[in-house]
Amino acid sequence: MTSALLISGCGTARPTGPTAHSTANGVTVTVALLPTSSGQREIRATFSPGQTGFHLYSIDLPPEGIDGLGIPTRLSVQGDLTATGKPATDRPIRLLRPAGLQVELPVYSDGAVTFTLPVRQTGSHQAEAVVSYGACSETRCLTPVTDKVIRLSLD
Repeated sequence: MTSALLISGCGTARPTGPTAHSTANGVTVTVALLPTSSGQREIRATFSPGQTGFHLYSIDLPPEGIDGLGIPTRLSVQGDLTATGKPATDRPIRLLRPAGLQVELPVYSDGAVTFTLPVRQTGSHQAEAVVSYGACSETRCLTPVTDKVIRLSLD
């Protein structure tokens, strides 16, 4: 099993669970399977654009975007994990009006955004986080990523 270490404020390390990373089209996604304070488990996925000034589209954006613009950020699981709730994020949504267009797009502030998804483990071998996203700046968009599978070993 691959484990990450989280350094706490007092300088000690504690294991946090299996982690995995994927970088595609200008964004690194780091996924971890973590215990929650209530004894449940969650997937935590952090989407980090590699360039300053880039944001991700909101999870609330319709699947086809607005007027064909944008791709919603998505997080789901498959394999030996089942979602027990809906994804939540640590960032508020802001509305962006691209120059010259009469549309407002829900996006997150520039930089990294973290999603959590409550899950139940149904097996002991392979879990998969499935992510979709698109990163844009005020002047350009990177090629979107759709249904990228990030594998987590549970062994």
